[in-house]
Amino acid sequence: MKKNNIFNQVSLLLIAVVTILMASCKTEKPLSVAEPVKDITGSWQVIRATRNGTDLTSIIDFTKFRVNFKSGTYNLENKLPFLVDGDGQYSLDDPKYPFKITFTATGGTPVATPFTYPIVNGKRQLTITFSPGCPNNSYVYVLQKTN
Repeated sequence: MKKNNIFNQVSLLLIAVVTILMASCKTEKPLSVAEPVKDITGSWQVIRATRNGTDLTSIIDFTKFRVNFKSGTYNLENKLPFLVDGDGQYSLDDPKYPFKITFTATGGTPVATPFTYPIVNGKRQLTITFSPGCPNNSYVYVLQKTN
């Protein structure tokens, strides 16, 4: 009789624990976070430059060179070797997940190049890889926003 009573109490306790555990489980829907459109508007300066893997930053003065992006257009200040020679329009291959930027100088043909858009030490950077004319020379400019 006592064994039967203990068995009933353990069974009742087990049923109560299972019921509580099942009631505490609920399905949570993951929150969908909308990826913002990447905004490169502003003035950008070169903070690091390489040509064929050789650091040019200490050899050439890049401090005055700027690429200014505004409303789908760009202009170059104090020109240096770059993907395009003149001012014009730019576009990104995907506004949320861009991997390529296309420059179209006024009166010129579109020129596309891969780029990255990471945040480094809390600041957004653009890394642009290009060959301006000679395919044997590959430049990598790392730009940082000045404003």
